[in-house]
Amino acid sequence: MTILEELQWRGLLADCTDLDALSQRIAQGPITLYCGFDPTGDSLHVGHLMGQLTLRRFQLAGHHPIALAGGATGMVGDPSGRSSERNLLTREQLSHNIASIKGQLSRLLDFETSENPARLADNADWISPISFLDFLRDVGKHFSINVMLAKDSVKSRLGSETGISYTEFSYQLLQAYDFLHLHRTHGCELQIGGSDQWGNLVAGTDLIRRKLGPETTTFGWTFPLITKSDGTKFGKTADGAVWLDPNKTSPYRFYQFFINTEDAKVCEYLRKFTFLSREEIESLEAGHAANPGARVAHKALAEAVTTIVHGAAACADAQKASTIMFGGGLDGISEAVFADVVGEVPTMDATLKQFSGEGTGLIDLVVQAGLCPSKGQARKDIAAGGIYVNNERSNDITRQLTNADLLFGKYLLLRKGKRNYAVLRIPA
Repeated sequence: MTILEELQWRGLLADCTDLDALSQRIAQGPITLYCGFDPTGDSLHVGHLMGQLTLRRFQLAGHHPIALAGGATGMVGDPSGRSSERNLLTREQLSHNIASIKGQLSRLLDFETSENPARLADNADWISPISFLDFLRDVGKHFSINVMLAKDSVKSRLGSETGISYTEFSYQLLQAYDFLHLHRTHGCELQIGGSDQWGNLVAGTDLIRRKLGPETTTFGWTFPLITKSDGTKFGKTADGAVWLDPNKTSPYRFYQFFINTEDAKVCEYLRKFTFLSREEIESLEAGHAANPGARVAHKALAEAVTTIVHGAAACADAQKASTIMFGGGLDGISEAVFADVVGEVPTMDATLKQFSGEGTGLIDLVVQAGLCPSKGQARKDIAAGGIYVNNERSNDITRQLTNADLLFGKYLLLRKGKRNYAVLRIPA
């Protein structure tokens, strides 16, 4: 199976400027390709993974990927997929964001291999030195306003209340120039991006033909935008975006995002977000169809993607934390792993004095943690075996909890039933 056949099998083709010609070109030998990532924030999110993973798939197939950080285009803002104009960032914000996302881009691509190392580029390096007049003469004259107005990203904004500024309207010229520059300097022949980038990709192939001659062939390839079953945007939760930066979205929460994938989407995500082989994925798909409640496909998806983004050790910690949340034992759990759990469940402060000497009764602590509304109800729940201390059932209504029961000397994990957790914490 060729790289293009694999991408099609994985559902990663939305449009291609000339699929037959691209297939013939790739059959001749390795191709250089690029994907751009604008630094609108100091972290990429899971919605950006498609571009990174597709670059990596090409690299594994022997091709030459370029990850482009948009230090210049990030100052303008891409109108694609937007109903309103982005807030313009300062140079200082952009510099900080670029430094942050470059590390994330480096995590998925191999920049050290001797055969086909990935490249990291910043379009500010070649766009910033160009004067406005030179850009209008050398680039702008090759674009028809009629064609630019016909782009979907522009048409949708022209019909909105906010309209579109000249700044964002010009974005496609900058992205087209990126392709031209990378073609000239690195022999780049293919640009990839989400389906909302189609107009910008075609603008690049058109500019290259006009500048270098009609015989110059380059290609654009888009993959579908990932959505949930209800059509809403992928990568958003009630708490906001799911970030690739572990300081913004912990590996545990990242793992939970994927393990909680809708049943209707888990097989699609296995194909698009993992490097598992076709045989492995089809086996998981068959198992999921036969017994979706076993959630084997969900676990495989969460493990694969978390390992890709955060590494095997962080994934193992996330799995341990997930085990705690499903009633697993606490043996061998590190404080760092348990801290992820604390961040996910209601947490109330307690005092060290409460656990000194004879300690405090379990009934009082269950009420304090908010698991029961009254001591009477707490007594009934404990007696019925519905209360757990550090994930171990405790049905002794006379039990006193002391320092010996505290995890890491400062935490007490309480649970009512299967999923109702609370933590009492001794502040530092």
